[in-house]
Amino acid sequence: MEIWITSAILLFTIYLLITEKISVDLTAIGIMVLLVVSRILSPKEAIGGFANPAVITVGAMFVVSKGMMRTGGVEFLGRKIIKVAGGNYKLALIIILLSVAIASAFINNTPVVILFIPVVMTMCCEYGLSPSKFLIPVSYASILAGTCTLIGTSTNIIISDLSVSFGYDGLSMFELSSLGVPLAIAGIIFLYFVAPKVLPALANPICQLQDSAHRQYLAELKIPEKSNLIGKNPEDVFGEKYSSINVIELIKKSHIYHPNRHKIAITAADILLVKGSLNDLVAILHNEQVELPTSEKGLVLGAQKDAPIVVELIISPHSTLRGQQLLKTNLAKDPDVNIIAVKRTNLHLSERQIHDVRLQTGDILLIWCHESKLASIRSNTEYVVIEDVYEELVHKRKAAWAIINFVCMIGTATLGIADIMTCALTAAFLMIITGCLQMRDAYRALQGDVLLLIAGTIALGTAMQKTGASQLYAESFLSFFSGFSPAIVLGAIILLTSICTQILSNNATAVLLLPIAISTALGIGVDPKPFIVGICFGASACFATPMGYQTNLMVYGPGGYSFMDYMKLGIPLNIFVVVASTLLIPLIWPF
Repeated sequence: MEIWITSAILLFTIYLLITEKISVDLTAIGIMVLLVVSRILSPKEAIGGFANPAVITVGAMFVVSKGMMRTGGVEFLGRKIIKVAGGNYKLALIIILLSVAIASAFINNTPVVILFIPVVMTMCCEYGLSPSKFLIPVSYASILAGTCTLIGTSTNIIISDLSVSFGYDGLSMFELSSLGVPLAIAGIIFLYFVAPKVLPALANPICQLQDSAHRQYLAELKIPEKSNLIGKNPEDVFGEKYSSINVIELIKKSHIYHPNRHKIAITAADILLVKGSLNDLVAILHNEQVELPTSEKGLVLGAQKDAPIVVELIISPHSTLRGQQLLKTNLAKDPDVNIIAVKRTNLHLSERQIHDVRLQTGDILLIWCHESKLASIRSNTEYVVIEDVYEELVHKRKAAWAIINFVCMIGTATLGIADIMTCALTAAFLMIITGCLQMRDAYRALQGDVLLLIAGTIALGTAMQKTGASQLYAESFLSFFSGFSPAIVLGAIILLTSICTQILSNNATAVLLLPIAISTALGIGVDPKPFIVGICFGASACFATPMGYQTNLMVYGPGGYSFMDYMKLGIPLNIFVVVASTLLIPLIWPF
C-alpha cells in the first residue's frame, strides 16, 4: 500500500513540476507534507533533506558565485571580448563560447549566462550582428561545461552527496573532467560550425531603444584635505581610472572654472561638478579620494552591520517635492540620507550647483543610506525607490580577495584537505567577511526555491527507498532490457534521464532517478558507479526545449527564438551526449 501512495505522490509531483500549476518551492513543501500526513516518513525523515550536505553546499556555492560576479572579474572578461572580437562574427562566437564554458565549469552557470546576455546584446548593437546567432550557443556552452567539474552545476553536487548517503563514494572535484571536458570541447566545436547555419539572423530590438546616457548622473564631489587629487588637472584627473567620469566645472569658492578652457590645479575644498556612471561615481566615493559636499560620512561598502546601500529615488508625478530646490527639501536635510547625484532625461541645468536644482517629475536622485533607513524611505509616497540599482554596483577593489578565495576553495577541495561542503561554506563566509559581498546580497543569492526543491525531492527519494518503490521501478525497468548487456541498460538509464530533464528540472530528475539507477545496477550485479555518473551526464543533457534548463529560458526572449530553434541544435546535442556517455562511461568507470 505504501508503494502505491508513494507512487501517487511521485506522479502528482511530476505533474506539478511539468505544469507549474503552483511554484516549485510550494510543490516541495507539499511533498514533505503529504509524506508526513500519509505516515510514510516521520517528521524528522521528511525534513532530513535540509540537513543534507547537498543543500548546504549548493546554497554556499550560490553565495560564492555571487561574490565572483559582484567583484567584476567575469564582467571585465566580457568587455574585453567585445574589444578583441572587433565585430568579427566567427572570432566573437568562439571567444564567447570558450569564455562562458571556462566560467561555467567553476561558477554556477545561471549567473554566467545572465552576465553574458547584455555583453552579447551590446556587442551586437555595436557591430550590427544578430544576437539570435549567439544566445542559444551561450546557454548550451554553459550547460556542457557544467559537467566538467563537481561544482560546475548544483546537480553534480546533489548526486555526489546522495551517492555518499547510499553508501558509495562521492565525486571528487575533477572526477567528471575526464569525460566532461572532451564532451564540452566537441559540443563547442559543433556549436561553432552548426549554430551560424541553423539559427535565424533576427534583428536586435534593443539597439534603437538604447540610450547611451541613460546611466549618466550629475554629481558634486568635494576635495578634502590631503586628497591625492590635489594639484592635478581637473580635465584628466579621472580619465584613466574612471573612464565614464567627465569633469564639467570646478567650483573654487565663488568662482567657476571650465577645465577645457581654464588651466587650473585642484586644491582642497574645491568642488568638482562631474557627470558619470553609477559604478564610477560610487567607486570614487568608496576609494575616499573625494567626499560629498553635504556629508561628513564616507561611503564604505562592506560586511558591517547595518551596511550602506545605494538606491535611486524617482520623483513621482504627485510629489510635493516638484518645484522645490533640492537643497531645501526634507530629503536633503535628513542626516541619514546622502545624496550622491541627480539625473534628468535630456539633462540641462541652468543652476550652478546640484543642490540648487529645482526638482521635476521623473528626476532621479542617486542616494546612499544604511539598510535600517531604507524602510522609512520606501514608505514615503513622494518618490519611488528603485532598489535594484544596487545590483549594478561592482566591487572591483575586492576582485583580488574574491579570486584568492575562489582558488583556495578549488584547491582545498581538489587536494582532499576538506570536503566540498566545508570548502564552499568557508568560501561563502570569507566572501562576506572580506567585503566582496554584503549579507543582503548573500541572502538574495541563495535561490530558496531551488534549495526547497532539493530538500523536497530528497524526501521523496527517501520515501521511494524506504517503501521499496525504487526497487519496484528498477525491476520493471529491467524487464524491458532483460538479457541486454550492462552498457545497453546504462544507455537506457541515461536516455530516460535526458528525456525527463527536458520537462523536469535537472535537480529534480537527478534526485528522483538516482535511487532507481542504483537499484538497477545492483539488480544486474554490477558496480553502481557508472550509473551514478550516467545520471550526472543525462541530467545535464537538456538542450532540446526552452524549458529544459533555466538558462535556455533566459535567452528565449532576448534572442527572439521559437521552440523549433532549440530543437534544431538541441536534439543533435542531446543524442551526442547520450551516445557518447553510453560508450565512454564504462571505459572510464568500469562495471
